[in-house]
Parts: sequence; C-alpha cells; structure tokens
Amino acid sequence: MRLDKWLSNLQYGSRKQIDRAARDGRITLNGAVVSEASIHVDPKNDTVTFDGAPVVFIPDLTLMMNKRAGVVCAHHDTRFQTVFDDLPLHYARHDLHMAGRLDRDVTGFLLLSVEGALIHRIISPHKQLYKTYHVQTEAPVDNLARFNEPLILKDGRGRPYTIAPPRVVDASGTTTVIQIAEGKHHQVKRMFAAIGHPIIKLTRTAIGGLTLDPDLQEGAVKQLTPEDIARIFA
Repeated sequence: MRLDKWLSNLQYGSRKQIDRAARDGRITLNGAVVSEASIHVDPKNDTVTFDGAPVVFIPDLTLMMNKRAGVVCAHHDTRFQTVFDDLPLHYARHDLHMAGRLDRDVTGFLLLSVEGALIHRIISPHKQLYKTYHVQTEAPVDNLARFNEPLILKDGRGRPYTIAPPRVVDASGTTTVIQIAEGKHHQVKRMFAAIGHPIIKLTRTAIGGLTLDPDLQEGAVKQLTPEDIARIFA
C-alpha cells in the first residue's frame, strides 16, 4: 500500500498533507527518513514514525468498550459526544465500526472492530446471536409471562412487528436479566413498556458467550484477543 494512502486512512492528514510532511522530513520508514510519500509500505512488517512517534497499526483490531451513559453510538454528532470520542488516539485512528448500537442513556458492552465480516456475523438476524441485558425497573416485574404471548411493537419507522420471546435468565427484585437475538429500534425499552414496566436503567452485559469485563471502567476499552472473539460464538 502507498504510504500516503495508508497514513491518510489512519487520519494523519490528507494525502496532500502527508506528501508535504514527507518532503519536510517528518516521516521515517524502518529508520530512514522518507522524502516521497508515494513509496509502498507493508503495514504489518514495516516500522513507520510520524513526527518522531511510532505509527500504531493493528490489522485485526477489535475492542470491547464499556459504554458510558450520555454518549451516542455514531462517528460524528453535532449535539453530543460519541463513543469514538472516548477512544485513545492510537485506536481512534483505525477504521472502526460498531456491532450494533446502544441508546445514549444505555450503558455496557459495545463491540467495535475493523473486521466487517465479524460485525456482520454479530448483527445479522439470521445468526441468532443472543445479547444479554440487565434491566432495572421501578417495581419488580411480576408479569414476565406476557413475553411468551404474542407481543406486537413498532420499529423505528412505525411498522408493527411481533417480537420473539426473550430468554429470562434471572428476575430478582427490580432487576431482570434477559437475552434477545433481535435488535429492533429501542426493543428492550419498548418490550418492558408494553407490559407496564418502563425501564429506568439498561445495561448490555454480554454478546453471545463473551461477558463484559467487570474491571473495565465506563468509557474505557480493551483489545480483544482471538480467544475472546471465539467465545462470542461458543
């Protein structure tokens, strides 16, 4: 890959700006100063610095984020901070995408990856991958059996649909733990509102077989290993 294209993809500037930086001697490749940004680079094996700092490139980067409340799941927003604002710069430079979205007030496990095939495998409704949510309501939910009956909701465009019954993992006091394989617009909130129990706090705690790291602070991220990713589908 051309050096200017690669560095531009990593948000070091436009290709024109990268070319100017090379001519100014601000880029090195394997210890040698680069004068032409049109040269080719092997991102996996070459060592590149920009203004003296190593260029960090992680080919298969996949992250677990403990999303905090108040940020939106978008790359850019004119009103609110986004989940990408919480990323350390060496991660934020990568072309990361989200495996599904969480509402601004919802917290918990958000997966981000540069791997499009992985994202598709997680969010595709045909894969039936369950996500786990901890639901807090004002009062104990004493009518969870309603979820086993046909329950018609409306999606983000106002079109009616019948939800698949969720798996109820636990119900203790005002906290209910459920698993769903669908991901319709505001689905969990709409489900509980439909049975008379509006949600006051909602947290996603697992995607498939991979559970949110309990030591991960809200707003923080950790890089996932191939073993972690395999646990999602175990």
